[in-house]
Amino acid sequence: MIRVFGTGTGAPLSPEAVHSLAGATLVVGARRHLDGAAPPPGAARIVLGPLAPALDRIAKHRAEAGDGARVVVLASGDPGFFGIVRALAERFGPAALDVRPGAPSVAVAFARLGLPWDDAVVVSAHGRDPRTAVNVCFAHPKVAVLTGPGAGPAELAAGLLYRSGERTLVVATALGDPEHERVERLTLREAADREWPDPVSVVLCLDESRALSPVRTVAGPAAGPAGWALDEAEFAHRDSMITKFEVRALALARLGPRTGDLVWDIGAGSGSVAVECARLGAAAVAVEKTADGVERIRANAAAHGVHVRAVHGAAPTVLSDLADPDAVFIGGGGRELPAIVTACARRARRAVVVAVAALDRVPQVRAALAAAGFAPEGVLLQSSRLAPLPGEVTRLAAANPVFLLWGVRSPAGASEGAVQ
Repeated sequence: MIRVFGTGTGAPLSPEAVHSLAGATLVVGARRHLDGAAPPPGAARIVLGPLAPALDRIAKHRAEAGDGARVVVLASGDPGFFGIVRALAERFGPAALDVRPGAPSVAVAFARLGLPWDDAVVVSAHGRDPRTAVNVCFAHPKVAVLTGPGAGPAELAAGLLYRSGERTLVVATALGDPEHERVERLTLREAADREWPDPVSVVLCLDESRALSPVRTVAGPAAGPAGWALDEAEFAHRDSMITKFEVRALALARLGPRTGDLVWDIGAGSGSVAVECARLGAAAVAVEKTADGVERIRANAAAHGVHVRAVHGAAPTVLSDLADPDAVFIGGGGRELPAIVTACARRARRAVVVAVAALDRVPQVRAALAAAGFAPEGVLLQSSRLAPLPGEVTRLAAANPVFLLWGVRSPAGASEGAVQ
């Protein structure tokens, strides 16, 4: 067996871990774990860095030592929670592992604040592009981020500045170390301006006005909405200037908003598409050129309990200040529509969806999508809703036809399609 023990968040090694270490032939862990555990002098050691070479050395040791191999792995907190257990199980199989977890660093960080964490979204930025963690912090009120080099408090704060409204960062450094542990509350600006040492155990991003949610039965982010493509009556709007729910339903299907994504809603009007994307877990930015429209977007987001960043300005001019999106919905644009589609399509990582009423705009949109490397597709949506008539009878009331056009990148091209 490979015995894996969680440590490093304050609790001393268990008697079982001490006993296993005394008979170990190979001990694996970060330098701080090895220095604190004092393995026997005769045991080989592997200081963890890149995982692949460490796994190769464990495999070689087991093959050479045979039945005499006694491998002990020391890891932080719960090694099955974004930890080394995944890599060990993939390489050696779950049956080869005996895992004894410690307290997860996320649990310890929330405990230091006196907060429950069954409603927190947990995202790892260790060895990953921090944009996903930034988008999750943008969209959700209680997030724990497992940090890594290049994805620490300063990088997270810089990505959130001017985007996420009121957020507090709680930076937990060296959790469990009686001499060096620190838990600090900071504004985004304060965190962005600091240089942070290792190890930063975890960063909590909180909307403190919503840090305590109602009692939960399912852990993690709030359950997804019971429905989407909401009726227009669910949103404040001006003169019926809102994407109708039939159009919104197909647009959402092609956008595919999800936790970790960033979605733009261009020419947002009421912000109905942005709000629906936020309800489905995505970070959402709504661009609207009218001041009253911006206020309407904010009111609609608040009414639905989500955060949408409303940007006052005209596309494509204001788009240069926004982070690259995963998906874009364009519901307005007028004469600037081809330029807007071109600007969005150059930067979208996955999809661009465009709603137009004028037939003359269709070739322009298709050409702009094709020039950006998308294969344009689309439909003409014509719907008739049931409407009452006097005498308890019903008629069909035709809605204005709308062209919905879209382009979706292939998975292979998604990462290289956006302009960095």
